[in-house]
Amino acid sequence: MASPIEPHQYTLKRAVSCCGVGLHTGRTVNLTIKPAPANSGIQFLRSDLAGRPIIPARVEKIIDTTLATTIGDGNHKVATTEHLMAALRGFGIDNALVDLDSHEVPIMDGSAGPFIHLLKSSGRQRQQALRKILRITRPLSHTVGDKSIRIEPYDGFKVTGRIHFDDACINEQRYSVEVTNERFCKEIATARTFGFVEQVEYLWQNGLALGGTLNNVIAIHWDRRSILNEDGLRFDDEFIRHKVLDVIGDMALLGSPLLGHVIADRSGHSLHLGLMQTIVNNPDCWEYVTYTQKGDAFFRQVSNSTQAAGHRFSPFFKSVGEAMATCPNCAV
Repeated sequence: MASPIEPHQYTLKRAVSCCGVGLHTGRTVNLTIKPAPANSGIQFLRSDLAGRPIIPARVEKIIDTTLATTIGDGNHKVATTEHLMAALRGFGIDNALVDLDSHEVPIMDGSAGPFIHLLKSSGRQRQQALRKILRITRPLSHTVGDKSIRIEPYDGFKVTGRIHFDDACINEQRYSVEVTNERFCKEIATARTFGFVEQVEYLWQNGLALGGTLNNVIAIHWDRRSILNEDGLRFDDEFIRHKVLDVIGDMALLGSPLLGHVIADRSGHSLHLGLMQTIVNNPDCWEYVTYTQKGDAFFRQVSNSTQAAGHRFSPFFKSVGEAMATCPNCAV
């Protein structure tokens, strides 16, 4: 059978670097993505701090989902992880060390496009270890008011998104994509984050979005019929494509490639976390699988029981309320 997800783990061929500004702090950030050993996952290294602490990019490390996804260990944090994590997942990188000298991943142009360009300049290195893939076996969902997100069994990784705003510029948009490396790079990666002008102004007044400009945010005009960016939209439905990008980036914090179909209806970072919590708390609805090679074909096999897999999260995983409560104590 053909494998819907590449069986082996991948890292980068060489280290690659970039420089940008943090969306909320406006501070200059230097970032280097380095190759990492098999089974190490994605890890963030705060090289600007004493002791050079490392924070694994894992769901149990999420401490805030306000405006962006922030991970931390109780003393240190890394904010706005979603675009870089989406690029790493979309490009098929399992193991990497992300070295940065600030607490916020640079916003670049507001999309995952610059990170994909960076990863392409490095290329991928296949590793001997096989991927451990999280396969959904029963539907799971998380709903808050009129917003919802669910995941269903699917032999591949697919994301379907829907948004609705009472504004002529956006209105209702839907988008569905089978997430492969090629389609992510072509259809999703360059979709930018967006916001209403008055919301951006409010954030500025409250010391946030200090790095936000028309170079990295789609600014929706006060009249709700147009955008302020002179170069226009990159896609007619760029808004929903960016929301799908955020889903991919946040779900990457589960630490494994997914076999499942995520269906997000007006969701955001907090709902993404809610779905991941639901997955973690229901180990009878998923399993880890690997692919074994027999001749020229790969065959899927369960690599460990769901009960044992579920216990992997439980010592560390916090509820949303508990995780949020630790955020004020995080040093920048």
